[in-house]
Amino acid sequence: MNNFIYDIPTKVYFGENQLGNLGPELAKFGKRVLLTYGGGSIKKMGLYDKVVAEIKKAGLQLFELSGIEPNPRIDSVRAGAEICKKEHIDVLLAVGGGSTIDATKFMAAGALVDFDPWDFFSEKWAPLTDALPIVSILTLAATGSEMDAGGVISNPKTKDKIGRVERPMLPRVSFLDPTNTYTVSPYQTACGASDMLSHICEVYFNMSTDLYMLDTVMEGLMKSIIKYAPVAMKEPDNYEARANLMWASSWAINGFIDGGKRQAWSCHPIEHELSAIYDITHGLGLAIITPRWMKYCLSEATVSKYVQFGVNVFDIDKSLPAMEIATKAIDMFADFLFKTLGLKSTLSAVGIDDTHFEVMAEKAAGIGGTKYGFVPLAPKDISEILKMSL
Repeated sequence: MNNFIYDIPTKVYFGENQLGNLGPELAKFGKRVLLTYGGGSIKKMGLYDKVVAEIKKAGLQLFELSGIEPNPRIDSVRAGAEICKKEHIDVLLAVGGGSTIDATKFMAAGALVDFDPWDFFSEKWAPLTDALPIVSILTLAATGSEMDAGGVISNPKTKDKIGRVERPMLPRVSFLDPTNTYTVSPYQTACGASDMLSHICEVYFNMSTDLYMLDTVMEGLMKSIIKYAPVAMKEPDNYEARANLMWASSWAINGFIDGGKRQAWSCHPIEHELSAIYDITHGLGLAIITPRWMKYCLSEATVSKYVQFGVNVFDIDKSLPAMEIATKAIDMFADFLFKTLGLKSTLSAVGIDDTHFEVMAEKAAGIGGTKYGFVPLAPKDISEILKMSL
């Protein structure tokens, strides 16, 4: 296990009826609050009214920015940063899923600089050294953005979707109430489960270091997602299913399972290129890409990790030949995504052809650094994985 620093100071209020703590927590950072959210779902479910009531009860001044998109856009970040500057915002409150929280993080950072927030992502890679305080209320278990310091933003004009991780963007406080995810559709629940599993796989598939203790945690997280995602899809108000998914989402990407892991992620950079051009749901893109990536990376040099995965996550008979276990594990993983969760299994099924594969492969290898992944991937390798996904 490599040396590492683990320091995640996000304060989490987990469970029902915790919003009574919202006002006092926000008040610690100042009086002027910018509330950010997406469409009208938080109003339909009654969460908006509860949040506003708590803010007013605490005597805080409320400002709002709605309409944050899935695959959040840089224009939303710009709008939020401008409100923060104009209204002298003290703290930002993101209510929603990963898209809302991601966009809010970069608003908080953009509020404190005098340049265009896209400079955080462009070739300038402008310094991101400070941000206004961020508080989140999670409504969709998927990205883990409520307990990490990263975010991903899209620029439709340049066809880019780029992520960045910087400590100032770590939420100070997050409210995780599983009942706020009861209205999440079966499709979005499935996409969220796919996203969580991919986060774990990006760390779990690692040949460079012994992470036995952390591997067992990751295997437990994966088994929890595999167990509870179908339950939540069929019984949307099953509290235990929603609670297990919500907490697994946070721990899949808050840094704990990394154990000082040095290798780059692979599936996420590839999928970011897909959703940058085609604006597909992130979790769906990952579901299509990840099993093909697994298959492409399987070799005599890597098979032992697949055996561990198959035996410990899917209970495959460990006496079978290693390659048979590995192949069966990939097939069972794909069956879970496409048959159990019901997600579409190919790029062609969602209207994507090979037109942009070459460009996407070049970008994924360059920006995402996939050449430093589980198995090093050059653009030609990424193109092949995309072709396998058709």
